Amino acid sequence: MPVRHIIIGSGIAAISAAESIRSVDEHARITMISAEPYPFYYRPALARLLSGEISESLLAVRSAEQVEALSLERLATHVRALDPVRHEVTLGDGSTLVYDRLLIATGAATIPADIDGATLKGVVQLDGVRDANRMLELVRNAKAAVVMGGGSTALEIAEGLNARGLATHYTMRGGRYWQRVLDDVESGLVEARLALLGIQLHRQTSLARAVGVEGRLVAVESTDGVRIECDVLAVASGVRPRVEIAAGAGLMVDRGVLTDEYLETTAPDVFAAGDVAQVPDETGGRGRLDTLWASAEVQGRSAGLNMAGAKRRHVKHTAVNVTRLAGIATTIAGAVGGASDPDLVTLTRGQSERWDAPVGATSVSGHRGDDRLRLVLQDTVLIGVLAMGVESVRRPLTNLIGRRVDQATMRHAEVAQPDAALDILTNYCNTMLGSGGVGA
Repeated sequence: MPVRHIIIGSGIAAISAAESIRSVDEHARITMISAEPYPFYYRPALARLLSGEISESLLAVRSAEQVEALSLERLATHVRALDPVRHEVTLGDGSTLVYDRLLIATGAATIPADIDGATLKGVVQLDGVRDANRMLELVRNAKAAVVMGGGSTALEIAEGLNARGLATHYTMRGGRYWQRVLDDVESGLVEARLALLGIQLHRQTSLARAVGVEGRLVAVESTDGVRIECDVLAVASGVRPRVEIAAGAGLMVDRGVLTDEYLETTAPDVFAAGDVAQVPDETGGRGRLDTLWASAEVQGRSAGLNMAGAKRRHVKHTAVNVTRLAGIATTIAGAVGGASDPDLVTLTRGQSERWDAPVGATSVSGHRGDDRLRLVLQDTVLIGVLAMGVESVRRPLTNLIGRRVDQATMRHAEVAQPDAALDILTNYCNTMLGSGGVGA
C-alpha cells in the first residue's frame, strides 16, 4: 500500500512539501486539500497585480507540467475537522479521509479592521488573488482610497491603488512608517518617496469608523473627528496564523502551531510548515513566527522530507526579505529592529519576529540619497543588515551575519561624516565578501 499523505493548504509550504515527498517516494499518494480556486502562485507579488505591473498569469510559481509531474490528488474543499487519533480528516461535505501523515500548511489570514463599519462594501484586504481581483473591480469606479496598517503590505497596497489613479491616503497611528523594523532615516526615505508619488500621509491618525450609505463605503472618520471621503478602505494591520484546525484537534498551539525541530506537531504524524507554524530556533523556548515566503518554502521542504521518512532536523537560516519600499530595492536580514509599532496588531506579511534585535545591540549606518546601509552588531558579531539601494553589497551581505567582524572598523564609520560612512561600510563589506567573510 502506498503511504497516504494529506496536505492541508496550497501555498508555497504545501507545494514544497509535496515536491519533497515525491522526490523520496514516487509511489506515495499525496492529497492536497484547499478551497483556494487559483493555481500555485507567488503571493508576495499580489500588489504588483494590483498596480498593473504584471498579469495574473505571471503569478504562477510552478508550470502546469511541474504540477502534473507530482501526481497530486487535489480536492477543492475545506477541512472541517482533524482527528489525530484516528488519523482522519472530515471534509466540508462531511466525508472523511484517512492519512498516514498529514501537513498543516494553512498559512495566515489578515486580521479584520477593529472599527465600526468594517463589513461595508469597499472595505478590503489582500490575502489572495480573489482579494486582488475584488480590489480591481472596486477601483474601476473609485476615486479615492484609504490604507490603514503597517509593514510592506500596507505600503504595496497604497502604491498599487495610487498607480490605478486613485487619490490615496495612508493613515499611520504612529509618527512614522514601520517603526518596528526601520529607523528614523529609513522611514523618512520611504515617506519622502510616497509624497513624491502623491500619496497623502496622515500621521498620528487612528480610524474610528467606516461610514456607509446603503451598505457601501463613502468615507472614514478618525478618532479625532477628521473625515476622509473614499470608496475603498484597505486594511493591513497584521496577520494571524490559521490555527483553528490544529486547535480543534487538540494540538498544542501558541500563536502558531507548535512544532519540534523536525516540523512535527504534538500529534504523531501531523506536521506544520509555513506562516501557520511556530518553529523552534536557536533561542529555544516556543520559537518565533515568520511570515516570509523563503522561510515557508524551506519549512515545506523539510516537512515533506520528514513526512517521507527522511528524519532530518530543520535548521532555521537567517530571516530575509528582499522587497521594494516605495520603489527602493530593500533587503532586511537578521536582527534589525524591535520597537513597538502601533500600526500593527501583530506581524504583517513579509516580516519575522526574528528581526527583533536583542537588548544592547548597536547599529552603524550611512546613507546618500536613497542609498542606505545599516549594520546591527551585538558585541563583535554582525547580527542584522538593512540595505536600501547599495546594489553592490545588498544581496550577499546576509552571508556575513553571525560571523566575527572588526568592530573597530564599524565604529570608524559611526563617527565619520554621513557621506563617508556609506563608503566606509560598503568598502568594508566588499572586502569581507571578497575574503570569504572572515573578519579580524
